[in-house]
Amino acid sequence: MKDEELLRYSRHILLNEIGIEGQEKISNSHALIIGAGGLGSPVALYLASAGVGHITIVDNDSVDMTNLQRQIAHTMSRVDQPKVLSAQTAMAAINPHVVVTPIIARADAALLDTLVAQADVVLDCCDNFATRHAINAACVKHQKPLISGAAIRFDGQVCVYDPRDPSSPCYACVFPPDTTFEETRCATMGVFAPLVGIIGSMQAAEALKLLSGAGRPLTGRLLMLDGRSMEFTEVRIGRHAHCPVCSNTH
Repeated sequence: MKDEELLRYSRHILLNEIGIEGQEKISNSHALIIGAGGLGSPVALYLASAGVGHITIVDNDSVDMTNLQRQIAHTMSRVDQPKVLSAQTAMAAINPHVVVTPIIARADAALLDTLVAQADVVLDCCDNFATRHAINAACVKHQKPLISGAAIRFDGQVCVYDPRDPSSPCYACVFPPDTTFEETRCATMGVFAPLVGIIGSMQAAEALKLLSGAGRPLTGRLLMLDGRSMEFTEVRIGRHAHCPVCSNTH
């Protein structure tokens, strides 16, 4: 590790749970972020600041004025710019040594099959169930840990689904793909600005823990936040024996 890196990451290196070895693991890793909006913004900025060596970020949307209330990777000067390019600019301003691959595309099954296979950890920062299930299916197929986050109004949740762990459920175990959910979007329901920062920061923390080996991940534990009262509720979740996605993988 070079002197500049020792200085830049010194506060991580001071942590016994991370140290130089853990930081080198972070620096040699590849994270895949799906979504460059409210959740993807803090995830991208924290993973870049922490020195994740390669970050691929996928989104097909452009920066809109209404995004600036909560999507902290973007600025007034980058309105109408593709979100992944705006995020890349923000990440480079924090840490120019991180390799960022921006992909302006919708994350469909074919693209995810390619990208998930290349990643060490996957972060679901999208806002619709179809994409979430496609991400989950690719993670189960390629045995990659998935950190899923969601936020709407004042309510947020985060969980780690790790197909490498035989006891871990997948996203489909908890939210079956054949169940009808009402799509809730910020454009119609609203969202408390700091909420996406809280949940996205927790996703980044879980990713860094998984990459470095520090601490205990949120595997099999759905952590829910009520931002009105700032109360957390943890629900332990297990694998579904007849899950259509992961039941045949163990």
